[in-house]
Parts: sequence; C-alpha cells; structure tokens
Amino acid sequence: MSPVPKPAAAYPATRLRRPRAHAWSRALFAEVTLSPADFIWPLFVTEGKGERTAVPTMPGVERLSVDLVAEAAKEAEGLGIPCIALFPNTPADRRTADGREALNPDNLTCRAIKAIKDAAPGIGVLTDVALDPYTTHGHDGLLSDDGRILNDETIEMLQGQALVQARAGADIIAPSDMMDGRIGAIRKVLEAGSFHDVQIMSYAAKYASAFYGPFRDAVGSGGFLKGDKKTYQMNPANADEALREVALDIAEGADSVMVKPGMPYLDVIARVKDAFNIPVFAYQVSGEYAMLETAARAGLIERDRMIIEALMAFRRAGCSGILTYYARDAARLLG
Repeated sequence: MSPVPKPAAAYPATRLRRPRAHAWSRALFAEVTLSPADFIWPLFVTEGKGERTAVPTMPGVERLSVDLVAEAAKEAEGLGIPCIALFPNTPADRRTADGREALNPDNLTCRAIKAIKDAAPGIGVLTDVALDPYTTHGHDGLLSDDGRILNDETIEMLQGQALVQARAGADIIAPSDMMDGRIGAIRKVLEAGSFHDVQIMSYAAKYASAFYGPFRDAVGSGGFLKGDKKTYQMNPANADEALREVALDIAEGADSVMVKPGMPYLDVIARVKDAFNIPVFAYQVSGEYAMLETAARAGLIERDRMIIEALMAFRRAGCSGILTYYARDAARLLG
C-alpha cells in the first residue's frame, strides 16, 4: 500500500477543499469510478414457468424460473451489466447425499445457462461449483460416515460439475466449495475437454461467516445444513492465510479470485490486490444486502446514496468487480 505523501505546502497554500467545491471538480478528481460494467448480478433459479417467488429474508430479491431468468439477462444486457451469476433452488426430491443432480446436464443451472445464451448471447454467465444446492445435508462436499468433509472425493464431483456447466455454455466457472486442490483439478479437466477459454474465478478467500443465512434460504439449503462449515471455510480471524489461499489458486490456474463476504473483509481485498495485482472480486453477500436493505426500508439510511457508497467501497479497496444483488438498481442509478 502506497504511503501517504506529505503536502508540498501547508495551509493556506494547500486547501484540500478546493477540488470539492463543485460537482464537476469532484468528478474530475475522483480516484476510482463505478459503472454498470463493474457488476455481476446474482440470480436465484427455481422450477416452473412464469414463476416469481419472493425470498423473505432478502427484501426485493426473488427466485425466478428459467424463462424469467432469460428476461432478466436481457434487461441486464440493456443496462450494461456484463455478467449474470446463477444459483439454483434445487427441489428437495432431487437432493441426495452425494449431490448427483449437480452432474445432470438438464439441471436448473444448465437450463438457465442455455436460456440466457439464447436470449442475451452477449452477456457472460458465471456458475457456482459446489455441492450444497444439491445435497441433503447442505454441505459443499461429500460427507464420510462420521460427518467429515471428504476433500479429494469431493473434487472428483466438482470436476464433473464444472464440465457439465462448461458444456452448457458457462463462461466463468466459480468454485465456492473451498476444497484444497480443486482449482488445479478443474483446470485440468477443462483443458482436457478443450474448454480453453472458460475462465475460473476462484472463491479463494471464503470465510465461515454469519452473513450467509439469507442466501441459504434462497437456494433452499438452510434447512438441510447439518453442523457448520468451519472445517473448510476460512476463520474470520485470519488474513495472512487468505494470501496463502490466493497464491495457491493462482498457481493452479485461477484467472481471477474472490473474497467473500465483502464489506467485513475490505482489508483482505486490499491486501490481495496489493500482493498479487490479479483481478479481485468481492461478493456483497446476502446478509450484507439484507442488513442494508432492511435499514433503507425502515427509513434509517438514504437508499440510493447507500447503494452507490457501499459499492464504491469495494472499488476503492481494489476490486475489479462486485457480485451484488443491487446490480440492477445500481446500474439504473448510474444511468
């Protein structure tokens, strides 16, 4: 991080308020900018047609059927949002202990990818690679008989899941499982399958956070989760460890990395950017969104200004882009 230089001259020769006096000047002197091109819009996919279901713990966010996801993608393209992220709400009767629905080429995610590519071929599609939307226990990986997460066996499933998504047309594979070695393994099968241009955005520093609750409600895994995810997601006390995670994922073939959650870990974002100068993304997660949106709806904060200020914080910390449920609203505000 660059040191703050001493002013060339003391007050009153130096008056830092001068550039703040006019709107044009504030814009001219802005150190970072924010535009719709900085956003990835997460969408929750559900079964049905014309189906739009509110997520009670995320005011203003809905689960959408595949046809409505395609419509949302067209809207995003028109607003200048470059990428959609997909998260399926898998029906309970298709969840199994081994999460094998993740390998189904006709699952919700794969149908949504194809629908988006038909409706808005110019927009990118990012897909989540992890087993929690497909398992009866709500964990991101396979479980042993005594309840341990099986790292290496899970990786084989993730390889298959990544291939299924790439074949359906996914542009960015985003492993969120936090298994050791999964980036290299996924890169290997993508290369072997001639998916040379499919990117990997690694959830490299994903913390065992209290901010994920509403997301688990949205994808239907919250009621299934047995125990917690502290043995594979990161300890919120650790930042140095995040740099090790990022270094490993870059070495294994990640094109970009993600820090999750976002705002409580702005320090980690800044350290990752300074250390590696690689594209870094943040996920403004469901709990962050729900907290801010609830406060705005209660009249405690000015909603439009809050949205832009919160997203600007990620850019200021060093993010190339942000996964945010505010993507559409922010794009409209930015014009």
